[in-house]
Amino acid sequence: MISARLGDRRNHWVLTLVCTDRPGIVHAVSGAIVAADGNITESQQFASADTGRFFMRLQIESSADRADFEAQLAPVAAELGLDWHLDEVGRPVRTLVLASTAGHCVNDLLYRRHAGQLNVDIPLVLSNHGTLRDLVDFYGVPFESLAVTDPASKAAFEARILAAVEEHDIELVVLARYMQILSPELCEALAGRAINIHHSFLPGFKGANPYRQAHARGVKLIGATAHFVTSDLDEGPIIEQNVVRVDHANAVSELVAIGQDEESRTLRQAVKWFADRRVLLDGARTIIFR
Repeated sequence: MISARLGDRRNHWVLTLVCTDRPGIVHAVSGAIVAADGNITESQQFASADTGRFFMRLQIESSADRADFEAQLAPVAAELGLDWHLDEVGRPVRTLVLASTAGHCVNDLLYRRHAGQLNVDIPLVLSNHGTLRDLVDFYGVPFESLAVTDPASKAAFEARILAAVEEHDIELVVLARYMQILSPELCEALAGRAINIHHSFLPGFKGANPYRQAHARGVKLIGATAHFVTSDLDEGPIIEQNVVRVDHANAVSELVAIGQDEESRTLRQAVKWFADRRVLLDGARTIIFR
């Protein structure tokens, strides 16, 4: 048992866990937290009737250091078969941003990081065009561009992504309107830690100039979807979605501006939830502890 007065607590941990649902999980985990001199400051849980899995997110104040805290939790984790992760509340998540020519999502992420509104550390923006160099330089973030024009250059770009992930200890890769399809091999390597954003209309418009297509069809809703990247294009587990109502009076340029705002807002929220350890995977869907 680790002993300390409540006022002596220094560490603030976030604990996430997933396991097969069964009686006694909350009791056992809470007991381990108490043994680590922990005080639960936030608790959320969900039992999935569809998959039979149990999900939990806790924030805990404790005088215990990481090693001591993990030592108290380890026997319970082994007994319950927990898939668990312990981190510091508010620790910036190491994030690689991928971009092409559209700057709205990149700008929003960099601004929110600069303003302290997003718990991410962005050591690099990697792009297949040089268009956004000045924008990224403005925020003092390193920028690299490598043209992707054929299968060989695409392979080289993806190799650079993996090298950057290793070099910078990247925990999250964000496709901030990066307009290239990732190979199945790269999708597998980044499974569960790569987030993409795309427009989503009713009906869906593919190919060039989707906003012009939407205007021509007189859409009434414009939306955006942020999801994990998988080898099934735009079909990964959904993290966040937003829509906004439009009408016949909106010009194409207005639809573009509205759509870009929704894309930025939706991607930012998905990244924030991921960085705050509020996103857990349940097969093809996500559990979001807001």
